[in-house]
Amino acid sequence: MVILEEFDESKEAVVNPCDLIKPLSDMPKIVVSCFAKETFDRMVSSFGGKKIGETREANMVIPVYKTTYQGISIGMYMSAVGAPACVSVAEEIFAMGAEVIILFGTCGVLDKEIEDCSIIIPDSAIRDEGTSFHYAPASDEILVNPQYKECFRDMLRELGCKYIVGKTWTSDGIYRETKRKVKNRKEAGCICVDMECAAMAALAQFRGKEVFQFFYAADNLDGEIWDIRSLENKVNLTEKDRIAGLAIEFAARVGKEKSLV
Repeated sequence: MVILEEFDESKEAVVNPCDLIKPLSDMPKIVVSCFAKETFDRMVSSFGGKKIGETREANMVIPVYKTTYQGISIGMYMSAVGAPACVSVAEEIFAMGAEVIILFGTCGVLDKEIEDCSIIIPDSAIRDEGTSFHYAPASDEILVNPQYKECFRDMLRELGCKYIVGKTWTSDGIYRETKRKVKNRKEAGCICVDMECAAMAALAQFRGKEVFQFFYAADNLDGEIWDIRSLENKVNLTEKDRIAGLAIEFAARVGKEKSLV
């Protein structure tokens, strides 16, 4: 038996999100999330978030906030890093009542020409992690952002923001991104590497929910020596605030389109 090919399409598990999480009466239908604590805290403060609930991930509490922007109720929570934790928290956010998650965070670039903090929109992901295989049948790649990619591109053009679209490599092994693997993934068409995208896409597909994920470029793996650039959470915060603002703006636009008041 090949374990990664043992996909079970049953929606019922031994433990389900609804067994632990109850719906929140004031949970927004659309939520924005990121991974960096400094950026998240600044986003909550800037947009006047009010705590409405919380969930937990093993050894940490994850507060859930609510704000109103352009007449749209928007939730905010900080995602856990890594595919298993990120997906399990997202499962609970959906169980609270959310329908759409707008998720943004850093990625490593596999093309040194991609500038620091550039916006990257993934359109597919190589599944080099384990979580997605519990949510979708085995395959090398998965489609990413089928619902809102063009809408997000339109917004970025309107606001004069540069961006690039391409394939990401989702990997759990941050210390196993070897030069050979980087070369192989580049040859397969990947322009960046992340830890959660393939799994979040599989979750959305499996649960019939919507996830839109985009990145801002951080460390550069396309060189003889690794370049950390603005990977650290406390670096280049003004630019990261601007990116958080784009996520909130896009959430409001999606909310208006879907009438998610």
